[in-house]
Amino acid sequence: MATGQLFSRNTQALFYNYKQLPIQRMLDFDFLCGRETPSVAGIINPGAEGFQKLFFGQEEIAIPVHSSVEAACGAHPIADVFINFASFRSAAASSMAALKQPTIRVVAIIAEGVPEADTKQLIAFARANNKVVIGPATVGGVQAGAFKIGDTAGTIDNIIQCKLYRPGSVGFVSKSGGMSNELYNTIARVTDGIYEGIAIGGDVFPGSTLSDHVLRFNHIPQVKMMVVLGELGGRDEYSLVEALKQGRVQKPVVAWVSGTCARLFKSEVQFGHAGAKSGGELESAQAKNQALKEAGAVVPTSYEALEGAIKETFEKLVEEGKISSVPEVKPPPIPEDLNSAIKSGKVRAPTHIISTISDDRGEEPCYAGVPMSTIVEQGYGVGDVISLLWFKRSLPRYCTQFIEICIMLCADHGPCVSGAHNTIVTARAGKDLVSSLVSGSECLRVRGGDEKEGHPCTWNWTQDQERGQQRSESRATAKVRTHAFPICEIHGICSSS
Repeated sequence: MATGQLFSRNTQALFYNYKQLPIQRMLDFDFLCGRETPSVAGIINPGAEGFQKLFFGQEEIAIPVHSSVEAACGAHPIADVFINFASFRSAAASSMAALKQPTIRVVAIIAEGVPEADTKQLIAFARANNKVVIGPATVGGVQAGAFKIGDTAGTIDNIIQCKLYRPGSVGFVSKSGGMSNELYNTIARVTDGIYEGIAIGGDVFPGSTLSDHVLRFNHIPQVKMMVVLGELGGRDEYSLVEALKQGRVQKPVVAWVSGTCARLFKSEVQFGHAGAKSGGELESAQAKNQALKEAGAVVPTSYEALEGAIKETFEKLVEEGKISSVPEVKPPPIPEDLNSAIKSGKVRAPTHIISTISDDRGEEPCYAGVPMSTIVEQGYGVGDVISLLWFKRSLPRYCTQFIEICIMLCADHGPCVSGAHNTIVTARAGKDLVSSLVSGSECLRVRGGDEKEGHPCTWNWTQDQERGQQRSESRATAKVRTHAFPICEIHGICSSS
């Protein structure tokens, strides 16, 4: 496990499996913190390349999209954080591919339900190569005023309330991502705020443990105290107990293990996380809280008392002169998206197109004042709809039928339909059947790939003179695509015409 802080104001990340909202939230956080460059260097979308447009403040930027982990790491060698939003089915393979890249130091796996055997392999590889895995089943982490992963800390309003736009003095680690958002707010109310916060994830085998991050916080000078939020199930908290007993943690630790209500149930209870299931007395919340208290951590009597314990510990450090006041800064306002601003009634935008034939302002769309339901109920055809859109009124049936005939005849479906069209026109002009067919056959041309042996249509005719003597014989051959109109169908059209 790496020591010291994981992120900085210059941290660059690669985002696997494009998700617009969490990426935009990361970029908004960057702008809020006053970063000069966006934290998302590139996006990995298997099988796709190009770029995605997003906003960095008021500026619209294009973030490159790569088709593979290797290509992205090669294009962005300074990006050392891999944020994996793949599903639980493919998260392990893509995470391992990232861990094998020499430029990647931290991998955050958002998906929950990753197979435990795969997770164990990721953990073993990461520890052997001094890399960090956050998750699976995590919301991520944040270093205040510097960098955050995906949806960590929620909306911009919550981030501002939690003062995450500038660094504080508290290191925080939790199993739960949702509760980490709650604790960010609690800590901001009674201290100078978070310096770094991590949610290790709620699966049975997290990539990194509570004690891993507490020991790491112990080596960060800016972190003056730690807050730990565990939960029943598993024995992760006992590694922290051992670290406290061995004197490896010199800074105050305020800890609470949630799930004390489990004893109220007659049978074993599975809480929200896969790992939140007590498998015995040692894995109960009460046993863990007692062990942490005996090891030297500040453990309140209940979750409600946790805020008071954090406040008391922080104020004691201030009195001892170990924490100096953090200057407050006013974060810049984040520009609001036009759609959300219009929806909230903050702005109004002029229309760019004015339609005089269609109207969608009522309960249902209308064409020239005729409701869509009427068009369906009355069985209007294409000609009827075109008469409403083009002529802005309902035309007589003979007119709409003529429009439909024109559309069918003029639709370009290749040379065979053009041949049929010419045949019909010639027949309508009063010519005989053979002349009409010859006229149509003039439109038939064999194109590349169209000629198929064994599918010719051939016909012969003989023109007799008044004296009954055969004067000439003509032959015409047309080779037609098998899926187009054969000549016999053209004959049928002509005879029906």
